[in-house]
Parts: sequence; C-alpha cells; structure tokens
Amino acid sequence: MSDFSCVITASGDGEGPGGADALRASVGSVLGQSLRGAEAVVVLASTAAPAVRTAARALADRAPGRVRLLHADPAVRTTGALRNAGLDAADGRYVLVLATGERLQKHACRNLWQAGERSRADLIAGRWSRVADEGGKEREPSWQGELYARSRTLARFTDAPELVARDALVTGFCLRREAARRHGLRYEEDLTHGEILFGPLAAAAVGRIALVRRLIVTGRAVPDRARDLAALVEAHRRVANTLLAHGLSELREERETAFARDHLVPLARSFPRLPAARRARVAAAAARALTGSFRDGLPGLPPLERVAVSLLARGDAEGVLAAAYALSRPATVCAPLTTGADGRVAWGGEEPEGPGVDVTELGHQYRAFGDARLMNRLTRATAERGRLLLEGRLVLPGHGGPAPDAPLAATLEFRARGGARAVAFPVEEVRRDGNGITWRARADVARRLRPFGARDTAWDARLTVTAGGPDGPRSVSDLFAPQDQVDEALRFAARPRLGRLAGDTWEPYITLKDHFALRLTARRRPARTAHRLVRYATRFRPARKAKHLARSLRGRLERYRSRGFKVPVYNTWLTRLPVRRGSVVLESHMGTNYGDSPRALYEEIRRQGLKLHATWSYDPSPAGFPADARLVRRWSWRYLWALARAEFWVDNQGFPQQLHKPRHTTYLQTWHGSAYKRMGFDETRVRLLSAPRRERLQRAVDRFDHFLVRSGHDVNTLARAYRLPEERLLRTGYPRNDALIAERDRAETEGRLPRPPLAGVLGLDDHKKTVLYAPTFRGGPGKQRRTRLLLDVREFAKRFGDTHTLLVRAHYLESARLPICPPGTVVDVSRHHDVSELLALTDVLITDYSSIMFDFALLDRPVVLYAPDLEAYAAERGSYFDLREKAPGPVTETQEELFATLTELKRSETRYADRRRAFTRQFGGYDRGDAARRTVAAVFAPGSSRGARHTIDLDHDRGAGR
Repeated sequence: MSDFSCVITASGDGEGPGGADALRASVGSVLGQSLRGAEAVVVLASTAAPAVRTAARALADRAPGRVRLLHADPAVRTTGALRNAGLDAADGRYVLVLATGERLQKHACRNLWQAGERSRADLIAGRWSRVADEGGKEREPSWQGELYARSRTLARFTDAPELVARDALVTGFCLRREAARRHGLRYEEDLTHGEILFGPLAAAAVGRIALVRRLIVTGRAVPDRARDLAALVEAHRRVANTLLAHGLSELREERETAFARDHLVPLARSFPRLPAARRARVAAAAARALTGSFRDGLPGLPPLERVAVSLLARGDAEGVLAAAYALSRPATVCAPLTTGADGRVAWGGEEPEGPGVDVTELGHQYRAFGDARLMNRLTRATAERGRLLLEGRLVLPGHGGPAPDAPLAATLEFRARGGARAVAFPVEEVRRDGNGITWRARADVARRLRPFGARDTAWDARLTVTAGGPDGPRSVSDLFAPQDQVDEALRFAARPRLGRLAGDTWEPYITLKDHFALRLTARRRPARTAHRLVRYATRFRPARKAKHLARSLRGRLERYRSRGFKVPVYNTWLTRLPVRRGSVVLESHMGTNYGDSPRALYEEIRRQGLKLHATWSYDPSPAGFPADARLVRRWSWRYLWALARAEFWVDNQGFPQQLHKPRHTTYLQTWHGSAYKRMGFDETRVRLLSAPRRERLQRAVDRFDHFLVRSGHDVNTLARAYRLPEERLLRTGYPRNDALIAERDRAETEGRLPRPPLAGVLGLDDHKKTVLYAPTFRGGPGKQRRTRLLLDVREFAKRFGDTHTLLVRAHYLESARLPICPPGTVVDVSRHHDVSELLALTDVLITDYSSIMFDFALLDRPVVLYAPDLEAYAAERGSYFDLREKAPGPVTETQEELFATLTELKRSETRYADRRRAFTRQFGGYDRGDAARRTVAAVFAPGSSRGARHTIDLDHDRGAGR
C-alpha cells in the first residue's frame, strides 16, 4: 500500500485542457513528489483520443511501480463516474483527485501527509491556483489568503465557513481513504462539475479537518461559464441544499453571494467579448437557470455586481452588457437611472422586467451634466459614400441631464494615442431622446486624418457634447462598443505624411478596453513590402547589434541616474565641496508636501529677514511649494548638490539614510509627532532587523545635531528610542504648533468666526461642524499604497451630513478612494500640504493612534478616538502608555459607538475637558506658541548660536555620522 494515491482521469479528445500534454503534466507532477510513496492512478475513458491513450500507456511503462493505468468500462462515460472508479482502485493511505492539467507542487503530498498524521484529520486541504489568462499566468483566488493564513485544525467544517461558502474544495485537498469509504463519499455521476459538490459533502461528512497554508495544486482551468452555466448553477444548488439539510441557512445565503461573485459576475464581465448572438443565448440560459434571490440581485453584493446578477437572471442581454461596462468603470453612468420619491436611485427602475436595483450608494445623483462620466454607446459603424459613418447614444442619468429645451452641439474627435495631435469632425445630428442623447457623424478620415505614419498609428475617438451654448456644460466621453460591433471588412484609404509606404489603410476596431479606435495598417503590396523590409532591416544581425548597443547605452545612462550610482558619488566626492554659507535645505515628509515644522521655520526665517538661501525638496510634484525658494526634486543631482553644499539641513522625517552629512553641515531634525506607538529601536520590527541594517539606522540618527522635543514624554520615548544624547535635544516645542496656539488664543478672545480663509476654499459652511478624520499609518516601509478606511464615510454623510462636514485626510504614505457623497458632506483633504491649517478650522477630530491627537489637543477642542483594533494594534506595534487611561477624549471600538458619541458630543466634551488639559500639559508642555522663534534663534541666528552649533558639530563628526 502506498502513502498517497493521486487519481487522474483521462477523458480528453487529445487537445485542450484534457489532452495528452495536460495528462503528462499531471502525472509528471505526481512522479516528481518529494514523498516517494505517491502513486498516480490514471483512469482512461473508453472514449479517450488515441493521443491520450498513447501518452497514458507511455507513462505507465516509464514508471510501472508508480503509475497504474485503469481502463474504464465503456459504460462509464462521465467524469464523476471515472473519478469514482479511481477512488475504488486507490489503495493509498490518503487519496487525492486531480483534474487533467492540474499539477501538484513538489512537496504537496508530503505537506498534506504530515498534516494528516500530526492532526489525525480525515480531510486535509491547502491552497490552489488557477490559470488567470490566455498567457498561462497563475493566480490564487483572493479569498484564500484569509482562509489559509495559518495552518490549523478544525473540529467541524463550520469553524471555517469559507470551505463550503466558496469553492475551496474543488481541488487541492486529500481524504483519508478509510474515512472516504466509511462515509461512502462518491462523486455525483450525473453532474458535470461534480467536484463543486464533492468537497462540501466530504467536509460535512468527516469530523476533523486540517488546513495547510502551503500551495498544493496549480494549473486549475477556469470553467467556461458561458457554456456551462446551467451545470454550475445545478452544482451550486445541490451544495446549498446540503447546507440547508444541516440547518445552516445563513451559510447557504453566504454561499449564494459567493457563487454570484465567483461565477455570475465574471460571466457578466465577459459580455463585451462575446458575439451578440452568443450574448443572447447566454442571457436566455441564465434566465432559465437563475431563479429566486438571483433575480433580486442578492442584497449582500455591492451595487454594480447586484445589478449585473439581477439583469443576468432576467435574461436582459443588453442590460448585462451595460452592467459589464459599469463594472470596469464604476464612476461612469452606463444606464438610465430613476430617482424615487424617497430619494433612492434605481438602475432601470421603469423597466418592465421588474423593479430596478438600488444603486444610491454609487452617488451618481450628486453629479450634474458636465461633471458626471456618461456612457457613450456606439450603435453603428459603417461606410457611407467613402466616409466613416458613426451613430451612438449618450446615456443621461435622468436627474442631471441638460434642460429639455437647451440647444445641443457636439464634436467628434480623433486623437493620436500617446500624443497631442487631434482632428475634429462636426456632428451633423445631435438630439435629446428620452433618457439619452442620440448623435450621428460622418468623418472623411481618408482626406482629413493625416498621420505621420511612424508612431501615430492608433487614433482614439471621443465625443464632446455641449449644452446651452458655447459656455454651457460639456460632457466628454469615449465611444464604447462590444468587440463584434465593427465589421472586419470596414476599411478606408489612408494618406500618411511619410507616404503610403508607411501605411495605406485605416481599420476601425474595438480596443481591449472596449473603445472605438482607428489604426493605420498596410494592406496593399507596396506598403506590405515596405513593412517587411523595415522589419528585416531592424532584425537582421547588424541591426540587432545596433539595437543591443543602444539598449546598453540607455542602460548605462539609467545607471548614472540610479540611486546606486548617485550614493557613492555623493558620499565620496560631493561631500568634499565647499560649504555655501547661509544655504539651508528643507524637506517635509520626504518631499511630499510643503508643511509641518520645516514650513513654520522657513516662514519665520523670512519674517525675520535672515540672509539664508532656502532650497526645498519635492517629490513628486512642485505644486504648492513657495515660488521664492529654489526647488529641487528629491534624489535628483541638483538635490544631492544642494545637500552637499548646504550649511543647514532641516526636515521632519529623515533625509535619505544612505547619504552622509558633510562636516560643515548642521542637521536640525524637527520630527513629525509625539509617540503613542513604539518607535525606533523600541520597535519589534527594528529589533528583528539584521545587524547591518540596525547599524545603518543608527548612523542615520547620529547625523542629527539638533532634535526638537515638545514634552518630557518625547525625551523619555523618542530621544531614548533613537539613542539621542541630552545635548542634542532642543526643548522648544514644535514650530508647526505655533499656529494652533495662536488660533486657540484668537478663538478665546474673538470667537471661532470668521473661520480661517481655508474654510472658504474648501467650501465649508459656517453653520455646520467640521469633523476631521485622520487615521494613522498602518503600513511598513515602501512606496505609497492604497488603504481601506475603517470609517464608513458614506454612512457618516447619511447620518450627519445635514449638520457636519467630514474632512478625510489619509496618511501621506497612503491614499484612500472615497465614495461619492452629497455635496458639502465629505471632502478629501489628503493632498493639502499643511495639516496645521486643517486643524485650525476643525471642530472635532476623529483619529486612532496618530500623533495628530497630541497637536489637536492644544486647541482644547473635542477629540474622539475610533480604534476598533486597539488591542491587536497595541500588541503588534507596542505602545508607550494605556490609551484608554490617558486619551483626551472617548475611545470607541465600533462605528455605532462612534456615531453615538458624536450625537452626544456636548456631553462628552464637558466630561473630558479636564482630561484634555491634563493631556496637553503632559504631552505638549514645551509648546508655548514661540517655538519657531526660539528654534531660529538657537540654530540659525548669527552670533553665539552658530558658534555653539559648530561646537556640537565638531564633537558629533568624530563619530559615525559621516
């Protein structure tokens, strides 16, 4: 008896997923297992193609002890029956079933066997991946990450509902053979996709289940959903009935939602690539197969997915096509919308097929014509008297279209892809048509569209519609169409400026993004010959050598621009340059903004009229930086030159760690906030770094000559965490907070109104409270990443939009996409340069663990902490104090608690008044409103301060700071 029996069915026709090559790959992965006790049981169907039979016999002859060939009875025809025959013939301790083409990872059997022996489980499952595209790229389902985040043992399958809610057990798992026979586990022989049902049946029947976080199977084929929809629905329905039989109605609902997301939504997304006749057939089959909750769109789905599933279940092929466009372009209105008496917005609410699907949360109702993105559906593309005739229809949302009597004008434009050249054609007919605008245009592309013929061979079309005269609102849209909209025989003569040898024909086509476009091609013999000659000239041996040389030169040039080249040049040569007296390089948050304490110091230097030459670094854009300062892009040669010659460095985050500080330079580190979470060498992440990386961090910190602190807490936390000696600390407070203290004093004497000028720029209403939501950074080192906000801003706007405006500021190393909300309720201020300006006009702060709470407390205004993961965050990052014990405001863990606190804000504001003041005294004791002046006097002012600075600098430069 072997340790592992891997059942592989061979029923293919010699080509495709079930062919001979796929069989060889599957069997080869079994033979390549590190667990030598693994055998392959190949079940050969009587209808298998000759190539498959030959391959199966060759595999069995090559490894007779490890490959067993089983010839199925002619009566056994379905895949389920073949797999059952393999289960009967298997004699391994564990049995695993592979579809032809699926491959085991090298240690798959060993990992499953070890987990089974250790846990005594009857079913052991691991991760699997499937072929994601035609290029053969593999991808794991996104939901597997959480399910297999760690290896574990389950007492019952309900301990991990995703096992049966998703198709987790279609492959990548094994059964203890004795348990499979004891429970009578068999594949349904009348079911095309029996593997969808077999896994949940096995999970429900056996007891203990082990999950392995390793990848087990690759190469799973994605089912042809358009062809096999009825079979997929039937398999899903039987799984759902199994869950109902076990009394798991909630899990059944979860299964239906997952099935819709995994199969029905991808099917809807594929509609633009299907021919019209097949779209109609698939929609009709879906209408027959999908009943019940599918027609209502399943409430657990996002709105656009709900629309797609509902229209698919109703058999509306054109509606599904529009939904497919919307799924790939969520901000685009792709179908008429209906607004009910209650203000709710429905997709196709007046359609006879049934009630519309609620899509209010998409926020389309808040955008007027000219601001909204509208779907422009191309309905006709043909040739008429040598010209390109295009007809289409622009969708109007129903609430924000132009006035019915407003005059309409339109222009059709073709623009060279990747360039600025564009050619406009008049639209001869444009008129309002119910809930849309229909248009018609004739374009003489043969005469008027004159490309150069080298790089401008593709031209995209778009339509501009203007309502109410030349100064009225305008809508600009691409022309969308399914892939079969354009006849392949549709062509027009082309006249490139380089001559017809560069191309002689315009071919209309639909891009991969479903846009209508034109491309320049060579159809006639002279142009084809010229193209072949050019192709040969660029590919024969001398040309290949020339291209190789050009690539080498480009690579050499890129190397000179790379950081790996710049760092040694800077450290070896540029740091020897003489100092430019009075020059100062300022940087805020690694060049991402013009703000924080470096900005406050720069403006104080200008106010005092000190003769200092300021250089600001920016990354990626100089927009918003002062026009009277020299600007250099971070990591450019000009940036390195400025750093090498500067007398002063000033920043709040850290200049690049690899760069040494010149002997003549004084480095003022203003820092970016007091610490709740552990920092520097107190962080577990830092302590786990390799010794060279810890030493590099220490050398970077050793460059600091001055380090600003705002309280004794900073001395005991930040200064200690970064191992800074007392003589480098400047107990001045943070210059950025001078504005907050000035605003607090002004509000106490003059009142809160009028608000700072920024309130008008942001469109804030004086009669509504301003709430700033500023969560902390939750990532690690690396580039900016997109994050998901823990606060549901749409729900906030719904509950408090009439009385509050929510400002959302993501961390500068993160970005967040906000949903469309009613005007004046939610404003994204993440790209605003200086957060102090936002704090000055904020009435209430919502944050979690961000250092912004230490600054905002100076204003003596309400702070609410929304920390749903407080215990987990504190355990992972570590903290310097108990947040609940010292917080300047209530700590909420759920969104409902947060909203209840905001509703009773006046009561909590009074209750926490003493806590806020105590918080300010403890964490902002040195902030007195004159930090910028005191810091400038200590570091930049002429006289004794510079002498003291040089004393510090000389002592410091004997260490490793350079």
